[in-house]
Amino acid sequence: MFDAIKKKLNSGENESISSTAKPDISREKSAELFEKAKTYFPGGVNSPVRAFKSVYGTPLFIEKGDGCHLWDADGNQFIDFCCSWGPLILGHNHPKVREKVITAMQNGMSFGAPTALENELAELITKNNKYIQKLRFVSSGTEAVMSAIRLARGYTKRDKILKFEGCYHGHSDSLLVKAGSGLVTFGETSSAGVPKAFADETIVVALDDREAIKKAFEEFKDQIAAIIIEPVPANNGLLLQEKEYLQFLRDTCTKNGALLLFDEVISGFRIGFEGAAGYYGIKPDIVTYGKIIGGGLPVGCYGASAEIMSMVSPDGGVYQGGTLSGNPVAMAAGIAQLTELLKSGFYKDLNKKTEEFTEAIQRFATARNYKFKVYAIGSIFWFAFADSDAIRRADQIDPASMEKFKKLHRELLNRGVYLGPSGYEVGFISSVHTKIDLEKAKRAIFESLEVVFNAK
Repeated sequence: MFDAIKKKLNSGENESISSTAKPDISREKSAELFEKAKTYFPGGVNSPVRAFKSVYGTPLFIEKGDGCHLWDADGNQFIDFCCSWGPLILGHNHPKVREKVITAMQNGMSFGAPTALENELAELITKNNKYIQKLRFVSSGTEAVMSAIRLARGYTKRDKILKFEGCYHGHSDSLLVKAGSGLVTFGETSSAGVPKAFADETIVVALDDREAIKKAFEEFKDQIAAIIIEPVPANNGLLLQEKEYLQFLRDTCTKNGALLLFDEVISGFRIGFEGAAGYYGIKPDIVTYGKIIGGGLPVGCYGASAEIMSMVSPDGGVYQGGTLSGNPVAMAAGIAQLTELLKSGFYKDLNKKTEEFTEAIQRFATARNYKFKVYAIGSIFWFAFADSDAIRRADQIDPASMEKFKKLHRELLNRGVYLGPSGYEVGFISSVHTKIDLEKAKRAIFESLEVVFNAK
């Protein structure tokens, strides 16, 4: 039966697909909820991208998630490729995660004191990740990166941080900066409320530019505490870097006494249990992870060698604390999720599924000479309205292409497929996206691309 369905859906790669736009789904209840939300929250949301300002219509208010599906307040059902921005690698409401969380909650939800669950999750991570010996749990990816930056400064006794245009590291003050004009520049604040003095401690350069790195270390010799990078930049498109470039950063840090900080809030446990560090075989000095280690619940962590982590209070002088750090509910969810990820063949199956899905979409677009590229690594993918085989820098993304994504997003919603509401965001596939789900999604993508590229 499945072979027949697959044959029918796959026919879209070679046969004519309808280029007729679909009627808009009902958003009446979501619109009502959004109007009410605007009376409580800035812009009606608690995180900016949720406002749907980059796409058509009002935000969808989600009522339920199960497996790879979402349902909104109007009863619309979607195949979800946002996966709560990545951490739901097992999909929504996974039974083993849910059962572990319920068991933990029956014993209490917050103590502000140690629990055995913290030890259990830390052991799962450190025994299966050769790049970290000790870690510290926090409550978010932003907090993990903020703490890691403080640790790098405390360990090296230097103040300046070097980051890259196109990499996002959360909303802490010293990292909410963008590049100025020139090869090597101090950052310019990208948010009101960030003092210029904070930005002056952050050097911002373009990705994939070795000369900029060399010049930065010449200009600020013995002042740079760390280079921070998303080894898989996935917050401003999927700007895949060559292994040789990441190795160059590793060698540069070693040579100059700086630390290499991998922000793996997105890539960690996504492209493999050891994340990008394991994928590329490059050892960072400090690494940060996000909500994927807690099944999508509010949690993050930063880790390093025992020597570097000995600088963290109460062992050392670098302070960091948090009432909800190591929260038992998040720890329980993380134990359940990471246990599943460690099962034999988990990543092989997931990554193969993603590869087949993305390659089929690329074949469809290429056969029609559409200016459209699918970039992918592990179970992460990105749709770009471009004809370049390699987009490695933020300035290589054409802002005008976002108008096409806007149309694509609308058509996909109308066909029951949910992507993050911005063309700069990546998509994710979970272990519970079935072959039939992915075939349906492919058909919807084929039809939507036809509308985008053939609209009169």
